[in-house]
Amino acid sequence: MGPITSSRAATFSIGDLSKHSGVKIETIRYYERIKMLPPPRRSANGRRVYGPAEKRILAFIRRARDLGFTLEEIRALLALGGPAHAACVDVHKIASAHLVSIRNKLTDLIKLESILAATVSQCSEGTAPDCPVLDILDVGRQS
Repeated sequence: MGPITSSRAATFSIGDLSKHSGVKIETIRYYERIKMLPPPRRSANGRRVYGPAEKRILAFIRRARDLGFTLEEIRALLALGGPAHAACVDVHKIASAHLVSIRNKLTDLIKLESILAATVSQCSEGTAPDCPVLDILDVGRQS
């Protein structure tokens, strides 16, 4: 089923919105439940009907999630009214906090990479009862 045509802008079923956005139907419903997406209009038979605005919001959410923004950060960005209405200073606050989080994760990942590389280099290709990789993963192991 393709876009539902009307005298106004094209509208989409939830399945079409899912296909166009790459977001699963259950995730779209979840975003509606938590009010990240506005409640959809309903057709005469009760099916959800979406338009270009919902498609754009969903694309925004998906892209923000791909960049690692939390749902609360995305909610705050959406609450600012979108690109045409948001003050840069407000967006800057949210993006700056996210940048700090990403930099902290990068620092942790660099430390992890160093530890894991050193541990892997200690591994022998045989089977040994004392495997350094398993040792660092086994936090409950008593020494």
